[in-house]
Amino acid sequence: MSRQYTDEHAAAGIDAALPAIETWPNQFPDYEIEISVPEFTSVCPKTGLPDFGTITIRYVPDKLCLELKSLKMYTLAYRDLGIFQENVVNCFVRDIVKACRPVRVTVTGEFAARGGLGSSMVASWSNTKSRSKQTRGR
Repeated sequence: MSRQYTDEHAAAGIDAALPAIETWPNQFPDYEIEISVPEFTSVCPKTGLPDFGTITIRYVPDKLCLELKSLKMYTLAYRDLGIFQENVVNCFVRDIVKACRPVRVTVTGEFAARGGLGSSMVASWSNTKSRSKQTRGR
């Protein structure tokens, strides 16, 4: 049986040029921020069919906090982007770490059922992890 998904499908969207996530100086220590994106959309890189889901970002800021309008613009850039759901959550983690170097961050993607299958992905990063275990990417 031949494989229907290619390596190009698997890597689609990972290195897309997305809007920068801006930050502002954090004023308080030791607290957690949760941001919910209940109407997240992207598209399957193979079929072009839409993927709908909720992205939840939980992070403990260090010196910087994520600026929400720029995060919204970043999120909207996925709307027409062909990318696998698994890669979405990992790219969010990678780009949040790049933007604000939090103490820790976890991104959860809860995607609506398509073809009878729903899916949930969780990706995390912590500044206490060894270099080899950090999220790969840019």
